[in-house]
Amino acid sequence: MRLDSITDAIGNTPLLRIDPAVHGLRRIDLYAKLELLNPFGSVKDRAAWNMVRPGLSEAAEHGRTVVELSSGNTAKALAVLAGMHGVPFKTVTNRMRIPETKDLLLLLGAEVEELPGQTECLDPTNTEDPLTLFHQTLTGPGSSYLYTDQYFNALNFQAHLAGTGPEIIKDLDGRAPDYFIACVGTAGSSTGVATVLREHTPDVTVVGLVAHKSDFVPGIRTLDEVQEVGLFDPAVYDTIASVTSGQAIDGMLTLVRRCGVLAGPTGGAAYFGAVRHLRGVDAELAQRDQGGEQERRSAVFIVCDRIEGYLGYVRERRPELLGRPPQKNSLADLSDAELASATDIGVEDALAWIGRDRPLVVDLRSPFAYAALHIEGSLNIVDELFGELVRGGLPFSKSRPVLLACPVGEQSARYAALLSRMGHPDVRSLRGGIIAWRDAGAPLVRE
Repeated sequence: MRLDSITDAIGNTPLLRIDPAVHGLRRIDLYAKLELLNPFGSVKDRAAWNMVRPGLSEAAEHGRTVVELSSGNTAKALAVLAGMHGVPFKTVTNRMRIPETKDLLLLLGAEVEELPGQTECLDPTNTEDPLTLFHQTLTGPGSSYLYTDQYFNALNFQAHLAGTGPEIIKDLDGRAPDYFIACVGTAGSSTGVATVLREHTPDVTVVGLVAHKSDFVPGIRTLDEVQEVGLFDPAVYDTIASVTSGQAIDGMLTLVRRCGVLAGPTGGAAYFGAVRHLRGVDAELAQRDQGGEQERRSAVFIVCDRIEGYLGYVRERRPELLGRPPQKNSLADLSDAELASATDIGVEDALAWIGRDRPLVVDLRSPFAYAALHIEGSLNIVDELFGELVRGGLPFSKSRPVLLACPVGEQSARYAALLSRMGHPDVRSLRGGIIAWRDAGAPLVRE
């Protein structure tokens, strides 16, 4: 195959049938759409090219910079495409959680601007979120940027209307699958593919996968976070289910070791979520087999990108896979029982406790949010840094009680459970977080 441009290699990715001996489904043919084989390594190549192509010539002519709010694959693809056309590229983000991604972007010549707010916790208290303000600047009149705007740009999902969806139908000999399972990030691929499949066969079941609350799976947002994405429409999905980072890595290992597919954790999450959902369907079909119906179904999931850029992510969560000793004092290995036993405290009781026993109050939010409003006398330690401190042992004296607070009380509860396991006698999480504190009219101060 001869190409005139690397962009000609975008799309037409293979549809791989997964061996039933791997997934164990007897009546369902499971297929993986191998988007990791796009030239820049991910499903985002399609959307990036579709969004940036109309304005590249004008950007080059007038010296405009391509800009996107991205911490991952969209930024990678845009950096390559802009560079090929002699146009600068800049990405702005507060979610640069994968060090390898930042290093690659810098290698590609991109400018990376990291705004305040690197945190796994949502920060609904931050009414002047810097990303939102930047978005408004980019979309204002007279902007000197070519802003691709992946979270709201219809060209994102239209790339999948024209390519990914029709390719799946073609490779299934003109049929749509019975089930389509997709991870939800910008919602472009899931929305575009689902639209095409349902136009062909209206009763296709669409399963959307989000990251478990207070967990982090690259490329996937939590159910709370997807509400902020302009392309997200809950009506697209028949079911929305969550996947943990551990489940994503387990699914990734299966694809890598059993199928020869060098998938990243997003693809692993899609595989894990697909098999989990389809097991119940498979059992029903097997039950019907006893009546001689012999029904079969088909299902497709997307392998979004490749494993190589996520070795640091794996090392942090499953170091034993890379020949390293297991990480001590990690949130990843908390049991459901430990999480359920974490001590939380309501606002009224917290106020009384602070006045009586003077606990150390630790605010896990971003520095930007903390500076805007916080509990007087609290100590700001961003949750990632707090996690590093905890891995080294108890960061506080056991003699002083501790109150942990994050925006909505989820991440703080996990850390409270972990510190209790480590032997701290009195650590509590603020139930409902700073949101509940604010809504109760409890005092907050500015830095």
